Amino acid sequence: MNDWGDLADRFLKACARRKILVATAESCTGGMIISLLTDIPGSSSMVDRGFVTYSNEAKTEMLGVSEETLDRHGAVSAETAYEMADGALKNSRAGIALAVTGIAGPDGGSTEKPVGLVWFGLALSGKPVVTEKRIFQNLGRDYIRRQTTKHALEMGLLALGD
Repeated sequence: MNDWGDLADRFLKACARRKILVATAESCTGGMIISLLTDIPGSSSMVDRGFVTYSNEAKTEMLGVSEETLDRHGAVSAETAYEMADGALKNSRAGIALAVTGIAGPDGGSTEKPVGLVWFGLALSGKPVVTEKRIFQNLGRDYIRRQTTKHALEMGLLALGD
C-alpha cells in the first residue's frame, strides 16, 4: 500500500473502531476520496456512499444545498461545504461525512477565489458541522485534487480522534 492507501486504511479503521459508516460529498475531487476508500479490501463494512456533486444542480438535488446559498456565496464557499457535509450525513446511513468543494484549475479561478482554493466540510453525528479553508499551491489540477483528498482524510482522522 502507498501513503495514500495507508491514510485511507487508517481512516477506515478509525470508522470501524467507532462503529460508524462514512459518506463523501465531492465536487472538485470528482469521487477521488470515495474511490481511494473503496480500493481497500473490506471497505464495504465502513463505506456507505459517495455523492459526486460536480454541478450546482447535483448539490441541490442530492444533498439539499440551497439555491440561495449557491447564489449568495457560490459553489466554492464555507456555506456550501457546510451544507454539502450536512446533506451527505442526512441523506445516508453514515456517522461521518467528508465534503469538498474547490477550484482545481487550470481554469475557473479569480482574484477572490484562486485556483487551489478548497473548502472542506465535515459532519460527525451528534457534533456541529465544521468547515475549513485551504489554498493549495497551483501545481496543477492533479496536485490540487490529490492534496484535497489527503487533507479531507486527515480531517476525518482528527475528528475521530486518531
